[in-house]
Amino acid sequence: MSSFNALRHRDFRLLWIGQLISITGSQMQLVAINWHVYLLTESPLALGGLGLVRVVPIVLCSLAGGVVADAMDRKRLMLISQSVMLVCAGILSTMTALGHESLWSIYLLTAISSAAVAFDSPARQAMLPSLVPIEDFPGAVSLGLIVFNSAMIVGPSISGLLLRNYGPELIYGINAVSFIAVMIALLLMSATASRQVEAEKPVISLAALKEGLRFVWRTPIIVQTMTLDFIATFFASATALLPIFADKILSVGAGGLGLLTAAPGVGSVVTSLIMARLGVPRKQGKLVLASVAVYGAATIAFGLSRWFWLSLMMLAIVGASDTVSTVLRQMIRQLVTPNHLRGRMTSVNMVFFMGGPQLGELEAGSIANLIGARLSVITGGVGCLIAVVIAAFSARSLIRYEGEVAEANTVPRGSDQLRRSAEFLPELNAETTVDSRESSLSDL
Repeated sequence: MSSFNALRHRDFRLLWIGQLISITGSQMQLVAINWHVYLLTESPLALGGLGLVRVVPIVLCSLAGGVVADAMDRKRLMLISQSVMLVCAGILSTMTALGHESLWSIYLLTAISSAAVAFDSPARQAMLPSLVPIEDFPGAVSLGLIVFNSAMIVGPSISGLLLRNYGPELIYGINAVSFIAVMIALLLMSATASRQVEAEKPVISLAALKEGLRFVWRTPIIVQTMTLDFIATFFASATALLPIFADKILSVGAGGLGLLTAAPGVGSVVTSLIMARLGVPRKQGKLVLASVAVYGAATIAFGLSRWFWLSLMMLAIVGASDTVSTVLRQMIRQLVTPNHLRGRMTSVNMVFFMGGPQLGELEAGSIANLIGARLSVITGGVGCLIAVVIAAFSARSLIRYEGEVAEANTVPRGSDQLRRSAEFLPELNAETTVDSRESSLSDL
């Protein structure tokens, strides 16, 4: 069965199209902000600071965002968070057009937007399994990555072209308008698309937060995938330094910066299409480790490259390997988590998934300030490979995970599929875990 079958479902299709438009605008703004800060400061440390102001609100707000996503109507929560991001982009566009922008105002508005993401992302990811049947869920994950990575190609490329002739204020304005697409999609979705079973809804409280944390920490395969993701992206995140590579090392300017930023998206889209067509492979745990190893090796090669075409190729490989890892990790986590805990699990994952790259940007900027951009990227790739070696000897649950998702998803709900998922939750009471997952899967 083709993974593109997920597009047959109206609510998923609406959200998929809305996200394609919105994320394209966000990727355009990402390039514009990096270039804007570089023009204002010409400082690697200031570029790294963008990572810090993005990650701090996520760390502070994401756990609360997960609790709210499980307790509140997820569609309504997304409408609120999308509105906040629209306002932030609009203010940034206006301030820049009037010449009132400063480094600290850019930092502040970026931080507010990141806080909104901390509520939006758990709601969106937790809602996803409710938009498609369980047999189409792996395809929905792959298609979601196709949206993100297509936006990574189109957004930066358009942004690079516009920055040649216009200021960043135009791009910020386009991003503000793009959020309306998701808001329209949410309003057109059926009323039951994001509705949770009332008995499953937690009260917004510290106890609900502790329940989510307890589930995550007692599920080894979730902890292992999150930790590996954080360490790998912390060391091998080179995004913040791309303006320096474009300007000083490769001498390709703003247009080249757009292509460099888009290159990982090219590799990711090609890989996502292949995975969506072929389905989920076996020996998924080992494949996650292998893909992270390729990610680190390609990062090293990018740092060593002095040729623009080779740099583009290495960044495309970075995107391709990251996509393989991301699809498998997200699928594993969502399928072993009961519906009423998915928002909280996703919020914990956000600390790792988004914290790694953003703190990695700060680390890369700080190291680049001391030893230069090229050595910063190279040493980061080496750190990523070391993390893979350590995981290969210590992450036993991940290594032995060989879930045959395509076959498992064809069996009746609540049968062998659930028991196979429960095998990776040894510290939890097996009967309770399987029963709760049966309940959540029957709602999909």
